[in-house]
Amino acid sequence: MVTSTKDITVGGKKIETGVRVGGTFGGGTRGTGGGGGGNNGKSGGGDNWTPDRYRIGMWVAIASILMLFTALTSAYIVRAGLPGSTDWRPISMPPLVWLSTALIVVSSLTISAVRKASRRGEEEKHRRWLTMTLLLGFAFLGAQLLAWRQLVAQGIYLASNPHSSFFYVLTGLHGVHILGGLVALAYVLFRFNRAGKLLPIAAEPKRRVATDVLAIYWHFMDGLWVYLFLLLFLWR
Repeated sequence: MVTSTKDITVGGKKIETGVRVGGTFGGGTRGTGGGGGGNNGKSGGGDNWTPDRYRIGMWVAIASILMLFTALTSAYIVRAGLPGSTDWRPISMPPLVWLSTALIVVSSLTISAVRKASRRGEEEKHRRWLTMTLLLGFAFLGAQLLAWRQLVAQGIYLASNPHSSFFYVLTGLHGVHILGGLVALAYVLFRFNRAGKLLPIAAEPKRRVATDVLAIYWHFMDGLWVYLFLLLFLWR
């Protein structure tokens, strides 16, 4: 603490004045570096939201999923080509797999429409196409479950033979990731799309980024399914 005093004589009387830095003596002021109201201090409640953080996070997640399915694909190919194997018996493709493949391909088109509507600020189209994508996604999962039931009706289970094991594991893991995507799509639908209410201007960039990130994920899952479809029923 720095204190400076000086005596002034006025009318025969001594008056002591002074300046105290950081204190209250002599009407001193507080330093600008401290306290919540200083000019150089950081104001509380700042918004640290950055679009790139979400995009990078999505690409990291996709890379992790890709490594998982790459490892399973390698195991599948090695097991299918194992010399002298007598228990590898390829299963016949359930007819409903064709339906589920068509559904997920169409959903890739609808998610593109969602992304386009978001960039143009067309809230009604964004809500409509997003709802359609959700319905197609749940229809895909329903078709997959029915395809499993068709296999069970034929007496083909997870442990029946290596090919059936890979079919259940690969399609099951893909279905779990699709379900995760559907949860995220539903969140965007109910968080940023409220019927009869305009989206606040401040929320528009967040909705656009959320839509872009989910579109990337959904296209990846669509492409992954087509790849699994070809792997399971062409590489036999």
